[in-house]
Amino acid sequence: MRRLSGVLLAGALLLLPAFSQGGAALAQEAQKLTFDGDIALWTVAIRPDKTADFEQIMAKLQQALKTSSDPARQQQAQGWKVMKMPTALPDGNIAYVHIVNPVVRDADYTIMQVLYDAFPEERQALYEMYRGAFAANLSLATGSVVVDMSK
Repeated sequence: MRRLSGVLLAGALLLLPAFSQGGAALAQEAQKLTFDGDIALWTVAIRPDKTADFEQIMAKLQQALKTSSDPARQQQAQGWKVMKMPTALPDGNIAYVHIVNPVVRDADYTIMQVLYDAFPEERQALYEMYRGAFAANLSLATGSVVVDMSK
């Protein structure tokens, strides 16, 4: 299983399918981005003039997940939300937080791979739009629930 761990490497997730444990690894072939634990909070920085493009990509991702014939992808859609932070970061970029709850075990969370599978004819345009919007990975936190206050 591959994990996202070298999250401060700017733009690496955009260009690479995943990171290896302990740092970024150049991937010769597409590798799955999976999360450990029950919940994942993954924060990315998006260029301020490209937030509409990023949100358009997220809408396409939602469509791809919801209309997939793969039950795991449909489960991902049910537990994946994206939150926009109301205040710009010091560098002017806008932070978006992917909230994945619950994590679908062994499911591939590689955004571009999901899009490529669903929209192969739009592959290049989707890549260019996402690449133009993406500024950096900021953080990733994954883990298991130890106390559920709703119960």
